[in-house]
Amino acid sequence: MTIKSTNLPIDWQVKLIREVYRFTKKPRSLSFADDGSILFIPMEAIPIGRVYVSGFEERPAAELTSGTYFEDGDLLVAKITPSFENGKQAIADLKRPFGYATTEVIPIQEIEGVSDKHFLFHLLLHPEIRSDLAGKMDGTTGRQRLSKEVLGDCVIPVPPLSEQRKIAGVLGVVQRAVEQQEGLLQLTTELKKALLHQLFTQGLRGEPQKQTEIGPVPESWETLEMGKAVNLFCGFAFKSKEAIASSNTQLIRMGNLFQNKLDLTRSPIFYPDEYALSYSRFVLKAGDLIMSLTGTTGKEDYGFTVKIKEENRTLLLNQRIARIENNTEKIDNDYLHYFLLSRRYLDQLYPTAKGMKQANLSTYAMKKLIVLIPEQEEQREIANYFRMIDQKIELHEKIGGRLQALFRTLLHQLMTAEIRVNSLTWRI
Repeated sequence: MTIKSTNLPIDWQVKLIREVYRFTKKPRSLSFADDGSILFIPMEAIPIGRVYVSGFEERPAAELTSGTYFEDGDLLVAKITPSFENGKQAIADLKRPFGYATTEVIPIQEIEGVSDKHFLFHLLLHPEIRSDLAGKMDGTTGRQRLSKEVLGDCVIPVPPLSEQRKIAGVLGVVQRAVEQQEGLLQLTTELKKALLHQLFTQGLRGEPQKQTEIGPVPESWETLEMGKAVNLFCGFAFKSKEAIASSNTQLIRMGNLFQNKLDLTRSPIFYPDEYALSYSRFVLKAGDLIMSLTGTTGKEDYGFTVKIKEENRTLLLNQRIARIENNTEKIDNDYLHYFLLSRRYLDQLYPTAKGMKQANLSTYAMKKLIVLIPEQEEQREIANYFRMIDQKIELHEKIGGRLQALFRTLLHQLMTAEIRVNSLTWRI
């Protein structure tokens, strides 16, 4: 953020962070019993996008060999890359006088009557402030750190304390709304995971169970090898040198399958439009199911299935992705999509992957896996449950995205005094 005093209100100041905040220091007189325990916050407990950190570990005092002393209410700012760039920071809210955290954080305190920690929390999220500080980090690539001195010498706008609190209050309202949507999104996602197991194990009719080669299923359900239920096609190894700058024909690669969704904005690669005719077998259409064939062993970032939606462009399939074409009237296509996301299928799929570090699936092995087939009406009901859940997930994602955009806009406008809140009368 380029801050010029002439652009700021007359009652605002421009200060160094160390002039209006203090860095927490461990008191020389502090001591604790070796047989006691100490509250410790590891880096993974410090959140991104949430104001407070309340997660901690109880560690025996005798085993605490290193750590950063902090006091309750301190703002803990991650100083190592990429945690700092990602916005890993939070205010300690642990109901203890003090504790220790990872050595990779800098604890900061407000100065009574001068500064507000919530204001600084939000100010440090401004992309220009964070980018400027990130450019001054020291160390080798991948292990760079932000020094306390560099952070302390950062120039920031300082409104009167009452306005600092009101700015933090406005941003806090939006921040809490974002957190609420994230919480609802997480709950809905967990509900979907639970139902993906329950409905493909017990069904919807409360039927007695029977044993099959993949475990218990409702008595009326059929089992069928995947190769008899679907056609499996691998994509094509299109030559990178034949790609062009832009067209209406885009290649779908592993990188475009992001978090079980198709993201066409991630490093797009285009080919001449006539490829749609030359390679028609590898052209996707709305309703097709595609599955990733390569990923990282142990991370389960492979084998997930995406349903293609109507797009305003032609989509080509590369060789690391399989197209799944339903070839039987016994199976509803939406039901098949959700079954391929369930543990009943994935628990069969993952053991077939080959490779030590990179997991590679084969369509040959996939043809031997078992698909569970209820009667048609139950298939449609199961698929409808998941469609409703997906709509709920999309709603929370959309609302959350809009709130985050609002937060970014307000953050810049409030921190540069483009809009003012000093006439507001609310209290935090």
